Amino acid sequence: MLTSKTSRIKYNFSADFFRPGGRVIFEDYSSARAFAAQISAHRADPIPASDIYALFLIDEALRVLVHQYISRNHGLLTNAALHLLSILGNDFDSVFVNFIERFPPMTVYRGEITAAEYIAVRDEKLREHYIEELLLVNNANLNPAIHPYLELFDEAPLRQINAYVQFVSGLESFLFQFASLDAGGKSPESLIDILRAPALASPYSLEGQLQFILDKWGDVLGDAFVNRILRGMDFIREEVIRHQGPGHFHFSAEVPTYGGEPEYERYSPDRDWMPRLVLIAKNSYVWLEQLSRKYGRWIKTLDQIPDAELDLLASRGFTGLWLIGLWERSRASQRIKQRMGDGDAVASAYSLYSYDIADDLGGWEALSNLRTRAWQRGVRLSADMVPNHMGIDSNWVMDHPDWFLSLSYPPYPSYTFDSEDLSDDGRAGIILEDHYYNHSDASVVFKRFDRASNETRCIYHGNDGTSFPWNDTAQLDYSKAEVREAVIQTILHVARNFPVIRFDAAMTLAKKHIQRLWFPEPGAGGAIPSRAEHGMTRSDFDAALPNEFWREVVDRVAVEVPDTLLLAEAFWMLEGYFVRTLGMHRVYNSAFMHMLRDEDNEKYRAAIKNTLEFDPQILKRYVNFMNNPDEKTAVEQFGDGDKYFGVCTVLATLPGLPMIGHGQVEGFREKYGMEFRKPKWDEMPNEGLIRGHEWKIFPILHRRYLFAEVDAFQLYDFFTANDRVDENVFAYSNRFADERGLVIYHNKFADTRGWIKTSAAALDKNIGQLIQKPLGEALALPREGYVIFKDYVTHLEYIHPCAELWDKGMYAELGAYQHHVFMDWTFVEGSDWELVNDALNGAGVESMQGKWNEMFGAKVIEEVETPKVKKPRKSAVKKAVAKKEIGKKSVSTKAAAKKPAEKQKKATKKVVKQVVKNSKMPKKASTGKGSASSKKAAKKKSPSVKKSTKALNTAIKPKAGIRNKKKSSQL
Repeated sequence: MLTSKTSRIKYNFSADFFRPGGRVIFEDYSSARAFAAQISAHRADPIPASDIYALFLIDEALRVLVHQYISRNHGLLTNAALHLLSILGNDFDSVFVNFIERFPPMTVYRGEITAAEYIAVRDEKLREHYIEELLLVNNANLNPAIHPYLELFDEAPLRQINAYVQFVSGLESFLFQFASLDAGGKSPESLIDILRAPALASPYSLEGQLQFILDKWGDVLGDAFVNRILRGMDFIREEVIRHQGPGHFHFSAEVPTYGGEPEYERYSPDRDWMPRLVLIAKNSYVWLEQLSRKYGRWIKTLDQIPDAELDLLASRGFTGLWLIGLWERSRASQRIKQRMGDGDAVASAYSLYSYDIADDLGGWEALSNLRTRAWQRGVRLSADMVPNHMGIDSNWVMDHPDWFLSLSYPPYPSYTFDSEDLSDDGRAGIILEDHYYNHSDASVVFKRFDRASNETRCIYHGNDGTSFPWNDTAQLDYSKAEVREAVIQTILHVARNFPVIRFDAAMTLAKKHIQRLWFPEPGAGGAIPSRAEHGMTRSDFDAALPNEFWREVVDRVAVEVPDTLLLAEAFWMLEGYFVRTLGMHRVYNSAFMHMLRDEDNEKYRAAIKNTLEFDPQILKRYVNFMNNPDEKTAVEQFGDGDKYFGVCTVLATLPGLPMIGHGQVEGFREKYGMEFRKPKWDEMPNEGLIRGHEWKIFPILHRRYLFAEVDAFQLYDFFTANDRVDENVFAYSNRFADERGLVIYHNKFADTRGWIKTSAAALDKNIGQLIQKPLGEALALPREGYVIFKDYVTHLEYIHPCAELWDKGMYAELGAYQHHVFMDWTFVEGSDWELVNDALNGAGVESMQGKWNEMFGAKVIEEVETPKVKKPRKSAVKKAVAKKEIGKKSVSTKAAAKKPAEKQKKATKKVVKQVVKNSKMPKKASTGKGSASSKKAAKKKSPSVKKSTKALNTAIKPKAGIRNKKKSSQL
């Protein structure tokens, strides 16, 4: 691109940038960065090198198009010159002189020759060349997106010369006329139209203009040039992220469609305990502080956690304890956080010094103690593994700096490293990039310098491309085989100590995202500033990383530490891929939290349906949660009322792994940062919320086996009276052996009523077909007799004819956020139970057996009659003797006390009247568990539950026109 003499003098550009004709040519992006740096050195507001490179690419692309146009229209510029000469006469050459003085070739710029002497040579090709240059400069001046950099190409001084204006006007007229004559009846496209098209398509965006050029003329520009344009667009995106960040990242939960690239199926088989795992998370330091307050004594190390607390977890149904922040953390991370204003901070739980249990948590010995005591109660321990990065001062950074992504120079000339040394290690110093501290730059690297050799590396921080870098971390280089092996060995080390491993930010290490973030193909970059320059082609990247890293991890763990559950924190629509193809046992399901919180009920039901139709096995491998360490607390997102308990019930009863957050049961509202040493709020547990869990949630968690698998799982549509599906109702069933569970939840602040009858389609992998089942078949109900089941929300029991559930399904009326969990299904038959069913007419009772007893059981009435005995008169002598004996027990009285029972009956006659029904009491054929505990729980019903039960019974009374005793089953 031609630049003006004025700008060249102002910015003192190096002659190395210029070709003999005066054009600037950038061989690579680094030269554009150096050119931009020379401009920025003279301006208060630095200009991005990406824009300068984009200007160059646009100019180069237009030159290619001009040459192709001219080559198809022989003599075009020769005829244009003759046309202009006829208009300007003697002023024709003066236009070239003025233009060359403004945009000089190197010999004219250095003063070796004048512009007049340069153009005086009788070479018509030279004049045709400058007609082309003048056309391009004039076009650049008309492009709004170039105006911030107009001084580089400004033709304003030339427009003060009348001959120049006539020249430009005459040239445009000629080119338009030529195109019309050459069009042959078609719509003409002149050279002017071609040159101005990008700016018209995207007036204020250089990236948009590059995209237009790519879309319209990519096939004629050639693959090499297309790749340069793609890279140029990457650089623009990187520059935006570098200074502004990627914006406020908002997770967008999407419905999985499973319509992408074909993926092979290779699930990791579960051990029997894995589907039944119920996990609770605890931030280690915060939990120890809270336990200290609770028990009134210091609890600082893992071995000091009271047995009573482990007993409590087990009694509530938790079988897994995820301890966040166990590993030895980076000391530099703590210094950074304290310097940034948090004086009480510890290091981030994900900026690690080494994979050793932290000394201030008691080290390995304390962990061993806790692990043994927890396992005695059936609770397995879980820990994080952070495979993407290490702390900036970690032992790996000190011992193996070559394991990390780095450059031998700063990626941006403006980067400086003049702040404090954060390293305690005598071998190497660690310094953050200065702009980090005021967040004026993404600061994608830090400096490591060897104290002995003074070797310097600029090591990249960990980054997932959704925010500024994690500036207390160092990014591992997964293109190196030795790095991958070192990480795998570390994972095996963690697995030998923890049967459950949660992999932090696992999606960043899926193969396609390793390349996208750190080695992007042309056009795929822009996620992390400066990395597009170090991109790879797909073939080169495949050679460096031939296989999926996670697949290798899963296979190695299966062989070397087989009884380990691997849990991946993965987003970006990779959930199904992680479990089905990469073989992770479980994967995060953020859609559960986001969609149910936002009441995107249709979307979440669609997510379940799509998964059932593609492969139901994916559903059981989800980790469902209502909050996690990166999100707001559960009580803040879902409240502490009916919606909370409705969603928590779904959490506890859908296939998958239920995960409860730290403080969720207690209703704590504080979000505990990964750098917290202790809670900052002095919160008291919400006793009402805890009691609600004890009543509604914990009993279900103890029956987790009933809901964990997917082989018998069925989802139902809830049809209203107008035959419309109410997408706000989640209805589903599951079975285990001879036990059944049916869950209904209405996730909306509204009332609804309707039926569930037939399941949604699900893939039967044995026959390769989609199958739907009626409710009776899904629950394996007999067609005759009656079924009794218990609602674990109200603790009431219901009875329904089995034939009605087969033929009509189940009817329900649901208020706002109302839910039911029906378990303990038993079957009875006989005319007596028919009468019980008719009498209740769909209503619930505390005990169905009690109702039967009330109607048909034995009734015993006891009446006690005392016979009248005539008392003899006492003589005066006897009275006197009696007075003397007052206070003494007579011998006769003692003897009477020892009389046999049959003699005692002579003094008191007991009459018993008994009325017994002629028929014998029928027996219930039990096909479920928990009836004894159910009766016990019913007796313990709290006053508040009794009140809600009364309200429920009122709500489910028969309504005219809706049902009668022979028509339907009503809840």
